[in-house]
Amino acid sequence: MKKLLLFLALSFCFSFSSYAQFGGFGMGGGKKIKGKITGSVIDSVSGEPVAYATLVLKNAGMSREKDGILTEDNGKFKFGEVKTGKYDVYVSFLGYNDKLLEDIELTLKNPDKDLGKIQLVPANYVLDAVEISETRSLIENKVDKLVYNVEQDASLAGGDAADALRKVPLLTVDLEGNVSLRGSRNVRILINGKPSGMFSNNVADALKMFPADQIKKVEVITSPSAKYDGEGSSGIINIITKKGNIEGVAGTVNLSLGNRQNTGSLNLNAGKGRFGFSSNGGVFYSVPADATQSMNRQSYTDAGISSYTYDGINNTGRLGFNGTASAFYDVNAFNAFNTSISYQGFGFDMDGDLSGVIAAAGGTPNEFTRELEMNNLFSGYDWSSDYTRTFEEDKDRELVLGYQLSGNIQNQENFTNETYTFDTENVLTRRADIFNDGDNLESTIQIDYTHPLPKSYKLETGAKAVLRDIKSDYYTENDGTQVPALSNLFEYNQDVYAGYASLSWIWAKKYSFIAGVRYERTQIDGSYRDDLPGFENGYENWLPSFTVSRNLKNFRSIKLSYTRRIQRPSLFYINPFNNNTDVLNQVIGNPNLSPELVDQIELSHNTNLAGFTVFGSAYYKRTTDIIETIVSVDNGVSTNSFFNIGENNAFGLNLFTTKSINNFTLRGGGNIYTYDAQGIVNGETLSRQTYEYNLFASGEYTITGDFKADFFGFFKSPSRSLTGDQPAFSIWGFGLRRDYGAWSFGLRVIEPFEANKEFNSDNKITDDNGQLSAVGQYTQQTGFSIPFRSLGVSLKYKFGKVDFKQRRSKVKNDDLKQGQGGGGQGQGGGSGGGGGFGG
Repeated sequence: MKKLLLFLALSFCFSFSSYAQFGGFGMGGGKKIKGKITGSVIDSVSGEPVAYATLVLKNAGMSREKDGILTEDNGKFKFGEVKTGKYDVYVSFLGYNDKLLEDIELTLKNPDKDLGKIQLVPANYVLDAVEISETRSLIENKVDKLVYNVEQDASLAGGDAADALRKVPLLTVDLEGNVSLRGSRNVRILINGKPSGMFSNNVADALKMFPADQIKKVEVITSPSAKYDGEGSSGIINIITKKGNIEGVAGTVNLSLGNRQNTGSLNLNAGKGRFGFSSNGGVFYSVPADATQSMNRQSYTDAGISSYTYDGINNTGRLGFNGTASAFYDVNAFNAFNTSISYQGFGFDMDGDLSGVIAAAGGTPNEFTRELEMNNLFSGYDWSSDYTRTFEEDKDRELVLGYQLSGNIQNQENFTNETYTFDTENVLTRRADIFNDGDNLESTIQIDYTHPLPKSYKLETGAKAVLRDIKSDYYTENDGTQVPALSNLFEYNQDVYAGYASLSWIWAKKYSFIAGVRYERTQIDGSYRDDLPGFENGYENWLPSFTVSRNLKNFRSIKLSYTRRIQRPSLFYINPFNNNTDVLNQVIGNPNLSPELVDQIELSHNTNLAGFTVFGSAYYKRTTDIIETIVSVDNGVSTNSFFNIGENNAFGLNLFTTKSINNFTLRGGGNIYTYDAQGIVNGETLSRQTYEYNLFASGEYTITGDFKADFFGFFKSPSRSLTGDQPAFSIWGFGLRRDYGAWSFGLRVIEPFEANKEFNSDNKITDDNGQLSAVGQYTQQTGFSIPFRSLGVSLKYKFGKVDFKQRRSKVKNDDLKQGQGGGGQGQGGGSGGGGGFGG
């Protein structure tokens, strides 16, 4: 018995010593055990598994990624060989709201964790979800729109809004900044869901004064419901800025320096309880750059063929500013007020010299020189206020009253001095001063009401009035003497009254429907101060829309939609101001234009193949009374104006795909669409069948959690019209961004191997053999070359801490066909070509 007790005592002492030596009772290094985290991802509505969803594992509260995987075909996943500790798991997939699972703990006692079924909510469902602040996918393909998260793109630091839109699938942005959606410029741009006076006349110029650093994301809506204004026949682009409701004080400082463009901005946000205030302001400066330009026109006259050629150099620079302030006050849980005001503007200056030759049929060539100076100031403001009423008995029931006042000022001063070799009677030689002072005042009153109905039905209805008052005071002086035929005051009023009703519902948990109709009544009138007769016109339109979508297994979906939309011409197209800076190549608006009417049918499909997320769509679009630029030549003088030429029937295909492999994400795709138009131009019936296309690719690589790199490339084919082609356009570049706590540093490079780029246009009206054989026929080639290589660095500093919750005005005007680059309220002269590219 004593031997047994002695053996037990010695065994216990040995065991205690060993346990203490190897970590027992918390002493020394613990046993190294690795575990696993498992589970499955399902659709919250259908219960179907979500294949190829992305899961990212991070240490709890940290930003650096520990591991990343995709779900299997059955939606299941497994993180293996995971050390004990606390972790966060991020779950995301295109078309679903992202999900964050926090403080998942693996211990020595319980090293394995089964998260069970993780439900992802489709993005078209609205939940009272917790605000998610983790990094989102760069591109999200939701049921009703495509979203590009600009703030996640490192290569855009120091760029402008045009640079940001170039990166968005389905959109194309040419050299001048003109935006097209599926080949059409008839697109409406909103900021935070509401219109802005900065886009009322010229989109291209407005985008150049909007820094990319202030953009959070861009939404592209190709089939808007009846709730949206009928304008924007190709669709709607909604730019969401970095602002929101807040609790606390915080801000950011951004600075970007480059050889093409320099920007600086300050954002400040403050809030307490039911009151909050946000503001931001910025400046940008485009370094003056030299651009070459040329033109060669042959035209047929009664005496034979005459010619007009020139080439030269111009120097262009821009200086701009913008600022926004917004505030909100929540009276209680059911009544809230929101107000905001923004102001923006920029100066666009150009100096140039060119020389050329005029050769009349059978005459002696006459050489000339022309000195140009252009001083333009474009500025505007937007003030909007909303009152929102929700109801205690039904949180989804909502009444919104909104008002917005927008003003836009565009002042253009063009000076030209021309001398000719043969001009003994001083007929051609001139010193001309050409002015256009434009004012655009717009008032909007809007009411919207949302009422949930039983069985997942929802009714949306509302009414709206938009009152536009436009003035253009233009005049031309030759050698100090006013030219009456080129001087006048044009006043234009356009009032739009609208009402809509839209019903949405879900059937059998897999089918979503939206059906609606919008009625719009438009009344216009115009008058002149001197001599010319005024005019009045009015028209009304019923604009139906219908969308049905079907959710399939593994997040595959299919959608069919039909929309009818209208495109009214903006002041850019109707302003009768004659820009005769180049007296032999004049530009003038047409106040007698009718609106375009567009019917579109679209079929789209989302799927995933072996980890590739694929979005594709096919559509047919019929446009009547299409508006195009037409050149007419009379006795060697060409006039560029706008006309309703006829009808265009277009078929198109879009494809976009993305694939993530470890720390690398690759995206690519393209669009192709036909141009099949016929109409009457200068009294001749013309037709043309051709096509346009664009290709794009981009990618990003996470070097570490705080160090990222990305690249992009884009090519757009020439733009087509009945009478010719506008230049093709391509661009590529890459960027780097490194974060150090509150600091962020970036590098941006555009076209490092090409210092300059050339762009050429070709327009003509000839006989069937391509020859000039009748009065009015012509061939015209224009070209310009600009500096393109761009290198820039950026710096960002964040201070303070706030809790952001997005808040937006409810006023939305989606309703004018905006102008093209370089024109402003009036039109750009033929010799003003080129422009600059901000890099």
